[in-house]
Amino acid sequence: MTTYPAPGNAHRIIYLLLLAIAISIPCATAVTLTPGSSATTTTISQGDPVYIRGIATGHPQVGLQVWFIGYNFAKVTTVQVNDDNSYEYELKKTDTANLASGQYFVLIQHPMMNGRFDVVYDASSGVVKDHNNKILYQFTGGGKLQSPDAATALIKAVSSQNIDDTFASVSFYVSQPTITFNPIGDKSPGDKFTIKGITNLAVDDNLMVEIYSSSFVPTSKTQSSGFSGASGMVKVVSGSGGMNTWSFDVDTSTFAPDEYLVKVSGVEQNVVASTRFNVVQCGGSGGTCSVPTISSTVTTIPAVTNATTVITTLPDTPVSASVPATTQPAPVPVAVCLGSIAAILLIRRIL
Repeated sequence: MTTYPAPGNAHRIIYLLLLAIAISIPCATAVTLTPGSSATTTTISQGDPVYIRGIATGHPQVGLQVWFIGYNFAKVTTVQVNDDNSYEYELKKTDTANLASGQYFVLIQHPMMNGRFDVVYDASSGVVKDHNNKILYQFTGGGKLQSPDAATALIKAVSSQNIDDTFASVSFYVSQPTITFNPIGDKSPGDKFTIKGITNLAVDDNLMVEIYSSSFVPTSKTQSSGFSGASGMVKVVSGSGGMNTWSFDVDTSTFAPDEYLVKVSGVEQNVVASTRFNVVQCGGSGGTCSVPTISSTVTTIPAVTNATTVITTLPDTPVSASVPATTQPAPVPVAVCLGSIAAILLIRRIL
């Protein structure tokens, strides 16, 4: 069996130096890319901005490459990563104002270890090429791929094992500005409630809410206007399910019973929506409204000899009346009649 001499102090020093060198060699920087979010909602209205936000580690010197792909819309740009590894890119109002309704795809590309984008867009020819200058597909111009195919081709290119880059993606929808209402229902004077709804307008967009009686009409300065209602400005807040929300508090203490119109108008966007609700004396939220009792009056005309008794009632009020039985006059006694005849005959004989 071969034996080895125990290491001396010199050998121990060499081992320690080698271990120190190994520890001091930096490992490859880990790179991750977190998908961003678009305007804190997946649905935006034409003319509202879109913000792409996220986290990208590794601090790439060239930044991140952002691809926007949609119906008749293609945009490629870059965004820098902040010191805290966050990034943000804004697709401005002027860009979204002319976007057609539909789905839009966003890919955020990270250059990874080699510090360069291995898939790039050549604006002069409209093609997408790899790091070897190989044309992958037509992105813009004649013969371009339609948006779903272009997005699929881009993902396939960046995902290739021959490409060093990595990516994250997110999508959003664009549609015409919309405002909708939740059901309101009937209310009673003095009720306090909140009118709510959803919208695809951006967070912090302003909405003008106006509530007024449907019977309200303009009057002169010397006349009482009879106005009953409320108005105010509210902001759009973040919602869920791809839409945002809005709300407006209402106090009907000064509302007269009537039908009321609710009009909501966008300030930054040209959009208007309306609905109606009633303020009633009875009922209110979840209540029932009973019909007032109607009393009937029966008037009779005093009985008159040989006259018919007349009974009058309010219309549609059934009244039953019994006619008293008529009593026939009692006949003259027969004995009285015979006595009368006898008396007459006796008087004639005497005469």
